[in-house]
Amino acid sequence: MEIIISNNANKPIYEQITSQIKAMIMSGELQPGESIPSMRALAKSIHVSVITVQKAYEDLQRDGFIDTAVGRGSFVAAQNRELYQEEQQRIAEEHLQAAAEIGRTNNISLERLTKILALFYEDAE
Repeated sequence: MEIIISNNANKPIYEQITSQIKAMIMSGELQPGESIPSMRALAKSIHVSVITVQKAYEDLQRDGFIDTAVGRGSFVAAQNRELYQEEQQRIAEEHLQAAAEIGRTNNISLERLTKILALFYEDAE
């Protein structure tokens, strides 16, 4: 498992770890039941504090992406894709709500906002 940390990123290190592990789970690179490195091993390999990795693992466990058993380690949880997609949809809805408010306030038509969204969506492919 390869985690790349950027000191120039706007995200805290633990969030970089969390988002990269979530992405590996969502892409299928990490499968349900597969073990992930211990906190100590990951911290050593990416040259960060164990406390930083612990925070990332706690977030992953809270969000349902990993299960941790004392003495056994941490493993990819079975039910994680639906949770992640729900979380991402909620974030997208917040951004779309903000865009709709800006559009209404500034008399930008729904049709125009829809076209702009379609352009951004297709541009990413």
